[in-house]
Amino acid sequence: MADYADTVGFKAFRGMYRKYVESIKAQADTLYIDDATHFTGQPLELRTGGTWEAEDDGVRKRGGGYQDELACPHPVLPVERLVNIDTGEEKLRLAYRKGTTWRYVIAEKAVLASISKVTDLSRVGVAVTSQNARSFIQYISDLENLNYDIIPERKSIGRFGHIHGEGFSPFVEGLIFDGDANFRAMFQTVRQCGSEAVWLNGIKEVRCMSVTARIMLAASFASVLLEPLNCLPFFVHLWGVDSGTGKTVALMAAASVWGDPAIGAYIKTFDGTVVGQEKTAAFLNSLPLCLDELQLSKDAKGRSSFDVYKLAQGVGRTRGTRNGGVELTPTWHNCILTTGESPLTGSAAGAGAVNRVIDVECRAGSPVIRDGMRISSLLKRNYGFAGRRFVERLYQPGVTDSLQGRYQALFKELSDRDTTEKQAMAAAALILADQLACEWIFPGERPLTVPEMGEFLASKAAVSAGDRGYKYLCDWVTQNSGKLCGRSDNGQEVYGAIEYVELITGDQVAARAYVVRSVFERVLTDAGFSPVSVLSYLKQNALIDCRGRAYTKGKRINGVLTECVCIRLPTEMEENRQNDDEIL
Repeated sequence: MADYADTVGFKAFRGMYRKYVESIKAQADTLYIDDATHFTGQPLELRTGGTWEAEDDGVRKRGGGYQDELACPHPVLPVERLVNIDTGEEKLRLAYRKGTTWRYVIAEKAVLASISKVTDLSRVGVAVTSQNARSFIQYISDLENLNYDIIPERKSIGRFGHIHGEGFSPFVEGLIFDGDANFRAMFQTVRQCGSEAVWLNGIKEVRCMSVTARIMLAASFASVLLEPLNCLPFFVHLWGVDSGTGKTVALMAAASVWGDPAIGAYIKTFDGTVVGQEKTAAFLNSLPLCLDELQLSKDAKGRSSFDVYKLAQGVGRTRGTRNGGVELTPTWHNCILTTGESPLTGSAAGAGAVNRVIDVECRAGSPVIRDGMRISSLLKRNYGFAGRRFVERLYQPGVTDSLQGRYQALFKELSDRDTTEKQAMAAAALILADQLACEWIFPGERPLTVPEMGEFLASKAAVSAGDRGYKYLCDWVTQNSGKLCGRSDNGQEVYGAIEYVELITGDQVAARAYVVRSVFERVLTDAGFSPVSVLSYLKQNALIDCRGRAYTKGKRINGVLTECVCIRLPTEMEENRQNDDEIL
């Protein structure tokens, strides 16, 4: 009625109506019950059950134990009920007005039912304190229960990725984000901006600059293939000591497939906690996790605190709750794209960590992207088109099932090369993603090939922690040969002995390094290797001489019979053969 009065030029309707209501209330023989909210410009008109007075000057309760007690000094009411698709958890969207503008906040039911927690709403401007918290909770609860048929119910989600039976978040119309407020800004970065034609032309130019740039773009598309292909998460890491090779710009190009590629928007840095990175990976779910500048994770001694296993497993840490239960364990299945000045894994890293990383070295002589300032400026103004088009084609009926055969063929071809299954798995996903991108996004472009991708895959020997441990021991023996003398007459510390044996097959001389067992274990532990794992590898590959089923062999050190690890050092014949293999 007030809106209609405004259209016909009668501006004093609200004031006149208020006076009319007051005159009715003033009549002693009349029982007047105003059973509705009366907020100017309210999104919904809700029943109050005759218990609450909901006017522009606030919300108050009539009669009862809380007569004249204020529930809220400004208009507030529930306007939507949100049901999370993943968890089934219900939340309420509250509308509240301070001044002339209506604002909205999504609150958990657990918060709206707790006197101690509901005061957290004061952080966003809702005037609820410890004094009016009880009345506020009762008011919101009453309005929800009285208007269950009026308050609309909508589906919500707190992450990106495929939703069974619904579509791919955030590209589902009408889907509401109800996740952590800290991720709301990142959720909003996945959007379209600028011109799709300008972005396409710029990315086609980037693809022509280097194979590495094509790999990064392929990894961005491959991220959404991991779930339907049942693949494990993996890393693609660009590193190089030279500045200006285009590593960060390549990361921005990959991020621009989905949203705003600015550093701090979609792209994050390594300057974060393990829990923060885990929660971010779970929030992205199927979209690529982009982390820039590995050196930010290093301490004062130059050691990186980043653990590849924490993200490569695709499963977060199991955490308990205060009431004795267990929180929902976060999971994700995406590609992690990273950059830095050094490799992501060190020489002592476990085989599983090396296996899950495709390390790509970037040199100044062959930059990943040229004219980086111009390309980055273009990407910051135009982004977010390709990702939506890619998933729309991917989740059309029958498409994901048809990709299994193509993926398995690529995996078999890559597995026949000198690489591990996990490296082949990651490479096959990258190649398939680039093929699909060329079919759906970049028609006429040449996709990545198996030989091109094979140059960046780690060999089986490079992945093996046992082989790397053996090579480390050979270097250590060379550095400490003076302490491997078997006997010390001047009090010098002795680690063991070196013995030379003439081979029966020719005039070659074989060397054996006898290292005291405790020294052997200390040396490997200090270097980051597992002594037990390395010993097992050495025995299986006949690189140590043992006594029966043991891993050691007796040797007199300083005249005392001591249990030593007898390491077979490479002979001259073996060294020549290894050098020939490296040349080939």
